Amino acid sequence: QITFGSIFLGNVPVHEEVHQCAGQIYGYKGCIRDFQVNHKELFIIDEAREGRNVENCNVPICDYHPCHNGGTCTSDEENWYCECPKLYTGKLCQFATCDENPCGNGATCFPKSRRDAVCLCPYGRSGILCSNAINITQPSFSGTDAFGYTSFLAYSTIPNITFYYEFRLKFQLANHHSALQDNLIFFTGQKGQGLNGDDFLELGLRNGRVVYNYNLGSGTATVISKPLDLTLNVHVIRLGRNLQKGWLKVDDQKNKTVTSPGRLVGLNVFSQFYLGGYREYIPELLPKGSRFKNGFQGCIFEVQVRTSLNQGFKSPGTPEGHPNSGRSVGQCKDTPCSLIKCRNGGKCIETGSTVYCDCLTGWKGAFCTETVSVCEPEHDPPHLCKQGSTCVPLPNGYTCHCPLGTTGTYCEQG
Repeated sequence: QITFGSIFLGNVPVHEEVHQCAGQIYGYKGCIRDFQVNHKELFIIDEAREGRNVENCNVPICDYHPCHNGGTCTSDEENWYCECPKLYTGKLCQFATCDENPCGNGATCFPKSRRDAVCLCPYGRSGILCSNAINITQPSFSGTDAFGYTSFLAYSTIPNITFYYEFRLKFQLANHHSALQDNLIFFTGQKGQGLNGDDFLELGLRNGRVVYNYNLGSGTATVISKPLDLTLNVHVIRLGRNLQKGWLKVDDQKNKTVTSPGRLVGLNVFSQFYLGGYREYIPELLPKGSRFKNGFQGCIFEVQVRTSLNQGFKSPGTPEGHPNSGRSVGQCKDTPCSLIKCRNGGKCIETGSTVYCDCLTGWKGAFCTETVSVCEPEHDPPHLCKQGSTCVPLPNGYTCHCPLGTTGTYCEQG
């Protein structure tokens, strides 16, 4: 315990009597700033009565790496600031648009800009903030959206498909050339329950053909159909597997078969059954051999499965036909944009049940009704105030409030 009649910063004078608990007392080496006692700030130099060997601190604050989220710190002797990456703001770049999440009902919030967010709606919800309930009987999938997320439905793990399964489903393609290029229809795999094995079952579209893959742990078996007849409005698929042998039938094409490599005969999967896309939007997170780049674009309906020749077909899910979760899935032939009116030239964008306004330059907000201030980062062209200064909007333009030590129209002079 050390007791003084005065407060000493850094070290104590040698003539002071010091009772030390243990060891030798060393003087502090470094910088001290923002010194407070009982919530009262003391001005370290001006209020000091005496001192020795004290210099002005030249260690820039940036040496302490104060900026968050990849912000770049810049400082001089008087000021410092964080230059924030896109989508972050605040003195320390500590705030993102979705920190104050406006989305409801479990929606995924994505920061469209520093100030505007898009709500990617969960299963059964639609609207700007996902506040509208919708009844989905024929799910509509929108592929991969502008933010890199796929629309999907996730059902509980399908039991008893180890040695035998048979699926049947119908689908209707969206009127897009990209709907046939590299798109996932459904997937289930060994990923889950702490495992990350090779087993998986997958169906998708690639280069206008239906592709059916499965891996029992000893190599991938693949069946590829003939090109789809695009004059058909609805396509019908049946596929199955019995031990190593698999088969695929598309529309009125002939049945095609394949035998998986190796000696393994059982498919062991633990993940949920994903329809239309996948929860993680990075294809590399899927097992090797199962990496369609995009989600399905169009409607999928009447999905049914059976795991024995002696049983009837059932819809996936527990209870039957009910998904556990989903994202950006709408009702087939519904158009969420019919309920949304974007203002000031904004364009309504819909991806399944997710809907938002893509605003023209100079406008922001959910319906493009708010003007972008000349001082905001989104303004085009950007203001010219130098970093560290403050941009203040005026009725006709703006002015720059300069920090100590700078001057000029844009605080560009020292």
